[in-house]
Amino acid sequence: MPENIKILHVLPSGTRQYNMHGWIAHRDEFCVGHIHMKLEANKRIKFLDAWVHEDHRKQGIFRKLWDTRWRYVNENFKGYTTYAWAKPMSLPLLLEKGFKAGDSSVYVEMDVEGCKPSGPQCFVSC
Repeated sequence: MPENIKILHVLPSGTRQYNMHGWIAHRDEFCVGHIHMKLEANKRIKFLDAWVHEDHRKQGIFRKLWDTRWRYVNENFKGYTTYAWAKPMSLPLLLEKGFKAGDSSVYVEMDVEGCKPSGPQCFVSC
């Protein structure tokens, strides 16, 4: 990773409703990457999205962000379980770190078009 890129830890806002930590990789006050995690009930931590700016990829920034987050988790959350929904590009690193692959998921989407009822329609009179 280039020496001029630094990582900043963004602490949770303090509300219990959404307890998220983030790490920002930046150069000259410009964000070049980020990674997040969310603390959940029952001593679980969900590893959330990570992103590196396309002009800064293949320089070790993603790995540095991941390692920084992992070090923080190991120092502060012993006994917790971590999990993630991994994209194909991220899966090799997670497997390398000792995560076990579970079932696959497929992304789906649909536009919201208002209140159109689904299924057969029939008139009901009261």
